Formats: sequence, structure tokens, C-alpha cells
Amino acid sequence: MAAKKTNKIIKITSDNKCSFCTNSKCCTYITQQIDTPRAMGDFEHLLWLVSHDHVQVYKDSDGWFLLVDTPCGHLLADGRCDIYEERPAICRNHTNDGCEFDGPAEDGFDRYFNDYESLVKYCRQRFKSWDKHIRRA
Repeated sequence: MAAKKTNKIIKITSDNKCSFCTNSKCCTYITQQIDTPRAMGDFEHLLWLVSHDHVQVYKDSDGWFLLVDTPCGHLLADGRCDIYEERPAICRNHTNDGCEFDGPAEDGFDRYFNDYESLVKYCRQRFKSWDKHIRRA
């Protein structure tokens, strides 16, 4: 991948990639791995979670995750970190390999539920008795 900056072709690397990023997704959400949902009750809980604003659930090759769209309080308007030199270890250890600059994170998801309707549709497919179960609950 290369970018054109002042009529010169510059090769984009991990070291300079962030400087080419606009409308950054970096640090605008948090994810937390969750237990793999198996039973209807597990999925009912996920339905409750995705019923809240800015909350999604996804599954990728690493497992199931809760995703909350909420920007870091230290993110500046231009996408840089206001406490970069003092940032927490989790931030220091994060790499930009495979970040959203390269493509949407959703491209790597096996399953993605961004709202109640998308998850309940999946629940109906996964559990043939879903609607009966919900009516009894």
C-alpha cells in the first residue's frame, strides 16, 4: 500500500500508517471478550445488551466479544492521543497491524449483531423453539 503526499510516493508502514489515517476508528470503541453463548438464556442476555445504544456483539476467530462504541476521553479531534507519553499499557501494547485503516473490522467478523433485530433473527434460526421459549419466559 502506498500513499501520495506532496507528489511523492510514500510507502505506508506500521511506523507511519497512523499519520495517513483520517476519520480514525482507533480509540473510538472498546471490546471485551465474553463467554461463548450456547443456551437460549445466554442469547437472551445478549439481546438485552444489544438493546442498549452503542452496544454490539460479534464473533471472530478469537471468540465472542462485546463492542461498545464510545470514544476514549483522551482522544483529540485530530485522532491523536492527548496522553500518548503516559498512556496505559494496553494502549502501548496495541499495534496498528490490521487496523481499520486497512479495512473495516467487520470484514473479519464471523457473526455481527449491531442491534436487537439482527440478533433475534439469528436466535430464531439457531433455536427452532425460540419464539415458544420467549412466550413462556
